[in-house]
Amino acid sequence: MTTLRGYAAVTAAYWAFMLTDGALRMLVLLHFHRLGFPPLTLAWLFVLYEVAGIATNLVAGWLATRFGLATTLIAGLALQIVALAALTQLDPSWTLAVSVVFVMVVQGASGVAKDLTKTASKSAIKLLIPSGQGARLYAWVAALTGSKNAVKGLGFFLGAALLGGIGFVPALWSMAAGLAAILVAIVAFLPDGLTVRSRNATFAQVFSTDGRVNRLSLARMFLFAARDVWFVVALPIWLAGYLAAGMETDRAFFLTGGFMALWIVFYGFVQALAPRLGPGTPARGTLWVAALAAVTATLAAIAFAAPNAGPLILGGLLLFGAVFAVNSALHSFLILDFAGAGRVTMDVGFYYMANAAGRLMGTALSGLTYQVGGLPLALATSAALAVASGLAVRSIRLQP
Repeated sequence: MTTLRGYAAVTAAYWAFMLTDGALRMLVLLHFHRLGFPPLTLAWLFVLYEVAGIATNLVAGWLATRFGLATTLIAGLALQIVALAALTQLDPSWTLAVSVVFVMVVQGASGVAKDLTKTASKSAIKLLIPSGQGARLYAWVAALTGSKNAVKGLGFFLGAALLGGIGFVPALWSMAAGLAAILVAIVAFLPDGLTVRSRNATFAQVFSTDGRVNRLSLARMFLFAARDVWFVVALPIWLAGYLAAGMETDRAFFLTGGFMALWIVFYGFVQALAPRLGPGTPARGTLWVAALAAVTATLAAIAFAAPNAGPLILGGLLLFGAVFAVNSALHSFLILDFAGAGRVTMDVGFYYMANAAGRLMGTALSGLTYQVGGLPLALATSAALAVASGLAVRSIRLQP
């Protein structure tokens, strides 16, 4: 009962955070696109978010070990509330440069909040399940990660809907109030086991000496770069432009948010089912990432040869989501399976530092490749990054 209660509390906290995270990303992207920001500038808005993620994940595992998972989780939720409230202070009279810097800083705080929450949530699952139950661990991790992504997808839709329905600032205040209510409830339900801390943990222990953890982290970096290179800036800008050719701008934004929400929800649904598609092994991971590279290369060719084939491209991106979901779920299981006894939070934090580095790489490349070569170049770059991820997975050995 305690295990289920702890899992439910951690999952609820993670869901609440990711709902606001997805909504905030869509709010910022579409709001500033409507104000006329070019693609590369839009990418810059999210760069500090990813940079902060790298730094936070490097220390989040150590912080969680030293101060307890519960403290880390609560801190992440509280900081997200502060970030949402701060963004309401954006002044339309500011210059472009000042606005960009301000949003970057606030997004950076949100990035810190996200990775504190993520590291604490994922590590908690390992601690809540008794050792030796690999299949159960894979199922629970896949369920948490899959449901989280489905909720984040709903956040994309929520962000677009709130922007069109009540406007930028009221949307931010409503999300901050909702997350504050969830935070109060979570504090009351977190189990005592997540407050355990180790005052002897040192920062030097963050860096893993396990080759499996390091190679998997490298694979994770390239995997998420392969997604974000087309997802963060290229897809929403391309799709909003494609739809706006036949309808009013606000409706095009709404449908763009709707598709991105659908993509994330679908991706999360497949991710939760990943354990049914085969065992969680590095060999299986090599096959799935090879499939991802093939799908993405085909999509790049289609986008180049038939740029107006919107339905075909969108269908292909859903297929990318399904294959990507299995890769992501398998990685999430493997890092917990590889994590050493007594250093779970630090191995998980190091791994998600690589994840954030991949997102940073993908975010920067998304604006750049779309500005230079449109969606086809973004997708071609994605295929190359998927190949790099596959090479890293293939190098993983079963022993440390």
